[in-house]
Amino acid sequence: MLCERIRDLRESRRLRQTELAELLGVNQRTYSRYELGEVSVSLEVIDRLADFYGTSVDFLMGRTNRMQPYPRPPQASSQAVRPEPEQAGQEEKKRA
Repeated sequence: MLCERIRDLRESRRLRQTELAELLGVNQRTYSRYELGEVSVSLEVIDRLADFYGTSVDFLMGRTNRMQPYPRPPQASSQAVRPEPEQAGQEEKKRA
């Protein structure tokens, strides 16, 4: 499913394989092999393609036919995920 979707998206935008290969940092032959399903496409490349085409990874992978990406939650601040310094020390004491 992935190979058909990335080919269809590229062709619908009248792009050449060389243009996509350059965007992804691979050679044209590698990109061609992605579209032919001859090699596995890394998650990093799939994510970059989804961002480039403005769609979701799920759409590219055939898990949904909804082409629009899912809304992304607001980015959490780094403080929200890190414990306060005193809490971090207490947690280390608990582990000891």
